[in-house]
Amino acid sequence: MIEFAGVSVFALTGALVAARKGMDPFGFILLASVTGAGGGTLRDLLLNRSVWWVDAPLGVVVCIAVALIAWIVAFVRPGLLDDWGAKRLLIWADAAGLSLFAVVGTKTALAADVPLLSAIALGAMTASFGGILRDILAGDRAMVLWSRDFYVTAAACGAATTALMTHFGFGPLAVMTGGLAAGFGLRAGSILFGWSFPHLPGHDAPR
Repeated sequence: MIEFAGVSVFALTGALVAARKGMDPFGFILLASVTGAGGGTLRDLLLNRSVWWVDAPLGVVVCIAVALIAWIVAFVRPGLLDDWGAKRLLIWADAAGLSLFAVVGTKTALAADVPLLSAIALGAMTASFGGILRDILAGDRAMVLWSRDFYVTAAACGAATTALMTHFGFGPLAVMTGGLAAGFGLRAGSILFGWSFPHLPGHDAPR
């Protein structure tokens, strides 16, 4: 269930970007589906296992449903999904999806008996790859390149917390809560308080 929650949230971010770009329904569906399914697809291919949405097409159905609902809202209320509130919703929905997928990706990798560091890397990839594809297809700079923000770092933190808590024998609920808190907390701190790594000397922060 947590994977479908992540899919829904990330699909919403794709739909919000499509609304900002004024795309047609198929554009909404493409961005929502790529964002919702992209990270998990990369993870499963690297693990040499069946891609999750091939075995459980309900995930793609969820992406399509989210996309069409968003398109209807954008059509009925033009500009509603393109105002400042919608842009803030995109940022926070992306943060939620990032933390959810970091946990899911790491737990899936651990279940496949990969080494701990590999599981953390796969968790971070699961969390960030869908957003990268979304931004590239929309013609935007990928959020992972916003050096003022913790993005992949937040995903890696959530993944590492999930992996370590699992390794030390914490229960499933505690692992999920800890991973979500670590990933979302770091991303939220970056959004709200500007937490980031120091910029390289002589280089301006990206705008």
